[in-house]
Amino acid sequence: MKRFVGWGSLLAFLGVALGAFGSHGLRDQLTPERLAVFETGVRYQLIHALGLVLIGFASERLKDRKRVIAAGWLLLAGVLLFSGSLYALVLSDTPALGAITPIGGVAFLAGWGCLAWAAWKEPKASS
Repeated sequence: MKRFVGWGSLLAFLGVALGAFGSHGLRDQLTPERLAVFETGVRYQLIHALGLVLIGFASERLKDRKRVIAAGWLLLAGVLLFSGSLYALVLSDTPALGAITPIGGVAFLAGWGCLAWAAWKEPKASS
């Protein structure tokens, strides 16, 4: 679906912007530990943004579109919950927000699992 290519591209754009913000704007404002947490959010956002672009193209090739689309929504939810909670945790200094992060991690795992299932269920090409 083109929608996932768009979401992935937007999240990649924002990931680069947030990475630059963290590196230049937050370096003197945060402890090294909190900056590392912010950078973890950026890293996971960028990885999964590329995953969304991949899913957008895979949705045109794989027959099990239902699982491919589920994978896309799960990766998008994962970015919002995992990376978003890390950003909020660091910027607000509210440790309770860290409880949301593992839910995003589970969404990432489920999304990649759905994509793998869709790929493995693909019928073999006839010779």
